[in-house]
Amino acid sequence: MNKTLTLIPLLVGACWVTACSDDGEQGLAGTDGLNALTSASALAIGHEQCALGGQLLTSGIDLNANGSLDTEEVNSELTQYMCNQAVGQLTASLIGRYQSGVYGLSAAEIVDYHVMSQRIFVVNAKSGKVDVLEASSLNLDDAVIGAGALALNNLTKVTEVDVAADLALKRLGGVNSLSIYGDLLAVAIERADDKGNSKQGRGYVAFYRLDDSGEAELIQQVEVGYLPDNVTFNRDGSLLLVANEGEPNSAYTLDPEGSISAIAITDNIPDPTAIELSFNEFNLGAAREAEISSLIKINGPGASVAQDLEPEYIAVSEDNHKAYVSLQENNAIAVVDLNQMRIESILALGLKDYGLEHNKIDASDKDGQVNFVAYKGVYGMYQPDTIQSYQWKGANFIVSANEGDARDYDGFSEEVRADDLILDAAHPQLAAAQDKTQLGRLKVTTSMGDTDNDGDMDNIVSYGARSFSIWDEQGNRVFDSASDFSRITAAVLGDNFNNNNDENKGDSRSDDKAHEPEALALGKIADKYYAFIGLERNGGFMIYDISNPFDVSFVDYVVNRDFDAEFEIDTDTGEVSGDATLVGDLGPEGMKIISAQNSPTAEPLLVIGNELSGTTSVYGLGF
Repeated sequence: MNKTLTLIPLLVGACWVTACSDDGEQGLAGTDGLNALTSASALAIGHEQCALGGQLLTSGIDLNANGSLDTEEVNSELTQYMCNQAVGQLTASLIGRYQSGVYGLSAAEIVDYHVMSQRIFVVNAKSGKVDVLEASSLNLDDAVIGAGALALNNLTKVTEVDVAADLALKRLGGVNSLSIYGDLLAVAIERADDKGNSKQGRGYVAFYRLDDSGEAELIQQVEVGYLPDNVTFNRDGSLLLVANEGEPNSAYTLDPEGSISAIAITDNIPDPTAIELSFNEFNLGAAREAEISSLIKINGPGASVAQDLEPEYIAVSEDNHKAYVSLQENNAIAVVDLNQMRIESILALGLKDYGLEHNKIDASDKDGQVNFVAYKGVYGMYQPDTIQSYQWKGANFIVSANEGDARDYDGFSEEVRADDLILDAAHPQLAAAQDKTQLGRLKVTTSMGDTDNDGDMDNIVSYGARSFSIWDEQGNRVFDSASDFSRITAAVLGDNFNNNNDENKGDSRSDDKAHEPEALALGKIADKYYAFIGLERNGGFMIYDISNPFDVSFVDYVVNRDFDAEFEIDTDTGEVSGDATLVGDLGPEGMKIISAQNSPTAEPLLVIGNELSGTTSVYGLGF
């Protein structure tokens, strides 16, 4: 179907169908003294005729002379679609790409950029290494589209940082995250415990000094919490923050506490020890127990609150006073006061109502069609993965990519299909939940939904929100992209919307978090703030203008994937059946905006690490 790099522009277009005269004016002559009328109605983003929205113009003769164009008076031959297209909007053009040749083994995840050397650093997770790519030769004139974009491989890997070997510690595992500030590179690596649990030991952060050519020298190694999953420098480089996820083992017999580590950096030298911020005060019977809302999902068997909370990603406010930490499995965000170095609050994000028309979803991978329905009594937890922060009018806002995640382990699983739930007899979806072409196959939690504690489910609660959101500092949602992502990808990709990323099988994810917004980057370009949101399953990314969080607008959807290619990737072994070399980019995991000031092209760039395809792609951003 779609084999090209799809750049969908926005511009109020010209007349499309009939009823346009040679000079472009619209008109319809009256008949026997009756008036000719034209009616205009808005087309939402994702309309089958206008993927980016627009206007529908209908015309006809006012036969009953009532002054309005009634349905039976519309002349279908004169219908026009005025579609939005692009003029003066931000565009993204693929100019650089590196193919590692490693599929399904997380060979390209989190990315960052070193200004002095003009090199891109990429987490090659399972290898325990960081790949280093040369970006100095990037050129905006090298933009490619179509088959050229799928095959592009013009970036060179010049070296690698072998973190596991450099630390020389037993039981080290995969690299999970990295961050660069000035000439400091910080890398998080997980560690097994001494009982054979692969991720349940305390992890480490390795600090490297980067010289002007990008060569890395290990200068410090700091023990942090259990399973460090994200590292983030604050805005002035005086502090490194670490989100320690503290995942349980597969049997769920060991569940380390989640925490946040803070490593001070003085005169560009990292401290040898970290401060650890614990959630113990929120445990049952502890001083702050009452602050845990019932909308914060705490459901690990026998787990304390501190064990159950799993920090995923950290964003620092522009004023450098606050850090925001996504607690993905718990459907919450922790707020950290960086001046007092304490956890200020835990914000419950609540539920997204799929019974509202603007939030309607396709909940089945077995319906054989694109089928959006508003299901009353069905909800989604926001459960953000990546979060970022920016300011508007001096106030801090949090932007979240609402991927969703279930606890699904050998020793405990909360995940079932909707048709497995025992619903309250009065639930409005009692029948639909037993139909696999409607709600029956939707993956839902057994840990939320019984609001009256009588043993049956009063609400159906699923994972993720299929969107991105903007929140104020108190956790109030001020914007959500509603069903935009689903409607846009359905309009552009047709039957390939909600596709998985390990094979081309059409609609295979509608029942399971759909396209899964995961990666997220914010950039200020030409005095406007833009959000770039990567869709893990479908591939590609959305662009939104978020300059005003109360007046957000969609800009573009860009995807570099061949949905006709026959391939399948085994994510356990990395084995590939078929030819994946020309499939394109699969599974955007990490994103980084390079400002024009720091860019090798003197224009802003977007760098993306694509986990499944093991590719790193670079887009030039311009107008």
